[in-house]
Amino acid sequence: MSKILMISPKKCTGCRTCEIICSYTKTKGFNPKNAAVTIHEYEEVGIAVPMMCMQCEDAACQNICPVSAISKDENGTTLIDYDKCIGCKMCVSACPFGNMSISLENRKLIKCDLCGGAPMCAEFCPSGAISYVEATGLNILKKKDLARKFKELTEEV
Repeated sequence: MSKILMISPKKCTGCRTCEIICSYTKTKGFNPKNAAVTIHEYEEVGIAVPMMCMQCEDAACQNICPVSAISKDENGTTLIDYDKCIGCKMCVSACPFGNMSISLENRKLIKCDLCGGAPMCAEFCPSGAISYVEATGLNILKKKDLARKFKELTEEV
């Protein structure tokens, strides 16, 4: 059975440990700008939300890529083939959650790849706001509900 990242915004303290460990895992440097996870803080409602690729079933980034550089592996993880990628940034624009970016250092896409099945953000999150769990029907429904709530929150703010 496949696994998914689950986010619990109520548990997030905004410590940014996830950003730091992600950037280090990806680039061996401590720079949150190079992380595939970003903490969005909403002071109006008093929450912080860690956001990373939602590994969408019907991924807009994959659908729009003109050179088929984005695909899914056998576990459903959306991956980038950097040898094919031409850096057009259409995928960045297509992501409905804004969870892709471009590294200013090497001009490569930054996107969560679940660290090959052992996401460091979940392992190092001190509050348990990010967890890596079995993709059960209930967990997938919870994830979709969180995505819907996050979309509504961002439209209000």
